[in-house]
Amino acid sequence: MMAPLDEVTGPPPVRRSLLLIVPALAFAALAAVLFLRLRSGADPAALPSAMIGKPVPSFELPAVPGLIAAGAPVPGLSSRDLRGQITVVNVFASWCAPCQVEHPMLMRLAKEPGIRLVGIDYKEPSPEAGQRFLARHGVPFSAVGADASGRAAIDFGVYGVPETFIVGPDGVIRDKLVGILTPENFASVLTRIRAAGKVAAAQ
Repeated sequence: MMAPLDEVTGPPPVRRSLLLIVPALAFAALAAVLFLRLRSGADPAALPSAMIGKPVPSFELPAVPGLIAAGAPVPGLSSRDLRGQITVVNVFASWCAPCQVEHPMLMRLAKEPGIRLVGIDYKEPSPEAGQRFLARHGVPFSAVGADASGRAAIDFGVYGVPETFIVGPDGVIRDKLVGILTPENFASVLTRIRAAGKVAAAQ
């Protein structure tokens, strides 16, 4: 039997108002924080990494199938390649929307003298996905390893794509960038890359 209408009660009017207002205020506060963060031009968020100061993990990744740059196949990537000069290792994926936003800045970074930029193509849905992504947006990398299982990225300590590691000429991870490169933070990121090379050279 249904209760008479005058016996059906809900939250008091004041409580109902609070239930509507509190979530709206919380959302507004979060939106304000994100807006200020975007407007600040700050560096990509820095998450601590246990790998900083340690040699790059041992890995050997095959080339991305069919990937061509400057008329030649782009080679795969191994830990042995990350020695001899400052190397920036960018972990990306074709399915990663922020990676698409960041990509023009990687093309710009690849033109900087004295810096080698390589990529780890992380857990693509198909072997051809990474090739199509780079063919469409440009190939900033001198080498790209296809990390189909994600094992190499996990060994690097990757939380999520995109992430970028700065490796000194000695093969030691000197810094880690989380988030995307932007026109606003490009100069400061470049300074961090140069500084990592100087630290390695001084040791």
